[in-house]
Amino acid sequence: MIEQISIELVYALPTEQTLISLLIDENSTVEQAIMESGICQQFPEIDLNVNKVGIWNKAVKLQQTVHDGDRIEIYRPLIADPKEVRKRRAEKAKQEGRADKVTGGRVNPLRGAASKE
Repeated sequence: MIEQISIELVYALPTEQTLISLLIDENSTVEQAIMESGICQQFPEIDLNVNKVGIWNKAVKLQQTVHDGDRIEIYRPLIADPKEVRKRRAEKAKQEGRADKVTGGRVNPLRGAASKE
């Protein structure tokens, strides 16, 4: 007899999070669990050829076997490159005077006070 295990499957949009708890056969793969959950019908934008998946915030392959208590996460593709976003935010801080124009670090409030004396 095949044992059943309890898992959770999660998919988050910017405005909502969907959490599905389900019982599946032990030795099921991540892909089988996702298909059995029906989440791909609920969210047609999920494409397992594009979307990365993970278990407890660690990226895994679709063929990974799931274990009792696992939380499968389906990740959305990144809209913006995080490095580019940080670079733009740093440039804006420099322009607004919130960051040192040379080092990029925080402005030293004592530096301006010493030169005024």
